[in-house]
Amino acid sequence: MVTWRCVKQCGACCHLDPAERPDLDEYLSPEELKLYLSMVGEGGWCIHFDHSSRQCRIYQNRPRFCRVEPKIFQEMYGIASEEFDEYAIDCCYEHIESIYGRRSAEMGRYNQALWEL
Repeated sequence: MVTWRCVKQCGACCHLDPAERPDLDEYLSPEELKLYLSMVGEGGWCIHFDHSSRQCRIYQNRPRFCRVEPKIFQEMYGIASEEFDEYAIDCCYEHIESIYGRRSAEMGRYNQALWEL
């Protein structure tokens, strides 16, 4: 069974460019939207994303909208827990491809992580 996994040193989800996410106000509260927009830095990248280590500097304290968890995806997007893995995997594929490319090292590492048991 394939289950969603985060791949270290990827960070595709840390590319927060609001132009690429026009429906933010549909799933973020006004307070969350304000926080989200305050986190968008140069080139659309999160101000908390460390480009040299490719890791989040506030990972333990990251906002709800940065967490990939079944309960949060149910609350924010209406995704049932039994659909979580497939939905999260599709989201990662979409983000990794749009940021790094379909044949990138990041996509290769993601594919490998998904199929390792």
